[in-house]
This record gives sequence, structure tokens and C-alpha cells, in this order.
Amino acid sequence: MINKLIAKIQKMNAPIVVGLDPMMKFVPEHIRNAAFAEHGETLEGAAEAIWQYNKGIVDAICDLVPAVKPQIAMYEQFGLPGLTAFKKTVDYCREKDLVVIGDVKRGDIGSTSEAYAVGHLGKVQTGDSRHYGFNEDFVTVNPYLGSDGVNPFLKICDEEKKGIFVLVKTSNPSSGELQDRMVKDGPDGEKPLYEIVGGMVAAWAREHMPETGNYSYVGAVVGATYPEQGRILREIMPGSFILVPGYGAQGGRGADLVHFFDRDGLGAIVNSSRGIIAAYQQEQYARYGSQCYADASRAAVLAMREDIGAALGRS
Repeated sequence: MINKLIAKIQKMNAPIVVGLDPMMKFVPEHIRNAAFAEHGETLEGAAEAIWQYNKGIVDAICDLVPAVKPQIAMYEQFGLPGLTAFKKTVDYCREKDLVVIGDVKRGDIGSTSEAYAVGHLGKVQTGDSRHYGFNEDFVTVNPYLGSDGVNPFLKICDEEKKGIFVLVKTSNPSSGELQDRMVKDGPDGEKPLYEIVGGMVAAWAREHMPETGNYSYVGAVVGATYPEQGRILREIMPGSFILVPGYGAQGGRGADLVHFFDRDGLGAIVNSSRGIIAAYQQEQYARYGSQCYADASRAAVLAMREDIGAALGRS
């Protein structure tokens, strides 16, 4: 799956992933009204609204970007109907030949971690049969419980030829409270914790490579808001693709991203969520209005592609 992602990035000239992180305040009124007319102001109505909202965006951008990244918490808040909307979104995106990165940030140990891995990437045993659960192509994984929490995902990646993005240096302002702490690393001194985790990711990546290609099933999450750390981690993890959140609404810009990429302009994929899916609510795209919200999202993708392309010398 990592090679499919790279091939699509190269074909579209767009190292971009759209975060499908719907909130009710983003969903245009006409979509909410239609869903509530059918289901009432219920969890089912809310889930129907976000599903229809997602579908419009996916239809508008699927020929421009290689991947989408639905954040499961935005669906879980609506209970079982929300999880149904998540599954419908994943399936629809796969029908459109988009690579799906499930932003689930799972991290546990033992059989619990194995169940997460099977549920999102693999097949679960049901009697004599095995079935995919959510069936994403990649998921995000929290490594801070240690290798016990990551190993089950690595096993499924090898079996299914899918992938993970391991949280290393996240984009949120308080990430440094833990991730930047200096930790003793052998007899020679100290390193920031994120560098130690990056070294672990690099080791996992070397052990879990596809049959062809230069990049592993094991990638990393490094926030666009920390470009200097991105430069350091790119060197530490040469075989890992980097998922870069924090573009746009969180402050990251194309000019900040050069060091996340390798010399060939590959090695990273940049996420924008509300900057794209709620573009119609921004001043520069207000002319589209809520009825044409998906067209505004398409325009935002084109602008993001131009910004990143200029930073990488592609335009």
C-alpha cells in the first residue's frame, strides 16, 4: 500500500491528504436540514448529515489528491450511527481509489492492541470465516506504551501489505511537555524523547519493508508546526514516509515543509483538515457559499497544491 500511495502522489503531483474531520458546525445548513427532516435531530440525523457532507467533498477532490484521513473521534461522538458514517466514508473513499489513512491513534498492549490492529487493518475471525472490519489502508498508532502496543500492527502490516504512521512529534502546542523532554540515551548523553522514538520507528521500518521500493510500511507523524524537528527526524528515519499534520489552520505553510521531504521530493504527505473541508467558511472562499461548499474545498486543495509545489520547486 505504501507503493500505491507513492505512485498516486507522483501521478497527481500532490503530496496531500485531506482530513475528513467533520463537525456539525462545518456541515452546511441545507445538508443538516435534509438529514434532520428524514431522521429528526437525533444521532442518526447527525450521522446522515456528516456522511452526505463527506460524500460531497470526496466527489469534489478525489481526482486531485491521493489520500484522505478520517479522524474517528469526529464520528464516535455520534455513537453507533457515527461509526456507521465512518465506515460508509471509508468504503466510499476506497471505491474512489483514494488511499484511506484511519486517524485512530490507537495505543494499547497485548490482545487489546491486536484487536485494534485486526479491526482497522486486518480481518477478524467469525467462526470459520474472516472479515474486514473498518478496512483502512493505514492507521495512526501511539507508541508511548512501548513496542507491546506497536508489534500487533506490524504483524498485520506484513500480512495485509498495509501501513501505519507512528506518532513521533505531534503538531499540538503542548507536545513538547513530553516529547521534547531530554532522556538519557546510553552512556553518551541525552536526547529529546521524540528523537528516541524516531530511532525506534527507523528500526521498525528497516524490518518491515515491501518487496520493492525505498519506503517501509512503517511511517511517522511529525507536525508541520515543528520544521526543525522535521529536518532532524527526516535524517533519523530515512525509510519512513512522514505524515505531516498542522498545515493551514494550525499554522504550517508550504515553505516550512521542505525538510520533511527527501531529495527526490518524496517521503512526506501533508494533511489539511478544516482548511479544506470547511473552506467555504473562510473569507477567501466565501464567494462559493454554503450550497457550493464542495467547490470551495476543491479550490482550497488546488491552492494547497500550488503552495507546496512552489516550496518544493515544482511550479
